[in-house]
Amino acid sequence: MTDQPTVLFVCVHNAGRSQMAAGFMRQLSGGRVRVLSGGSEPASSINAVAVAAMAESGIDIADELPGILQTDDVRASDVVITMGCGDACPIFPGKRYEDWQLDDPAGLPIDAVRPIRDDIRARVEALFAELVESRQIGGA
Repeated sequence: MTDQPTVLFVCVHNAGRSQMAAGFMRQLSGGRVRVLSGGSEPASSINAVAVAAMAESGIDIADELPGILQTDDVRASDVVITMGCGDACPIFPGKRYEDWQLDDPAGLPIDAVRPIRDDIRARVEALFAELVESRQIGGA
């Protein structure tokens, strides 16, 4: 592993779950983790309710844009986190893959998105702690 691992967050539209996860990892890692995200069928814009939920946590993802999942991003990643995108993510040997079962925030009111956001935050915090513990990155 390098001094800076790469984590890729993938969901269908790259407009909600993966963007929230990427936002939390960017903030938590302070640049010690290279963070990528993509979608198997990207939306035209980020989910406004996800933006609002993240703003409540002090994280601004308003300027993020949904993007297509790139095979090169999977290849370059140490950890690939999928969130409901099925078999759209290519598999490469030697990568760590996790599938996080999370509700899709699309079309939900903010009261329903907050628990999703909080679940994502807890999972990202645990992943970051594992990266630190395994010495893939330096401690805080």
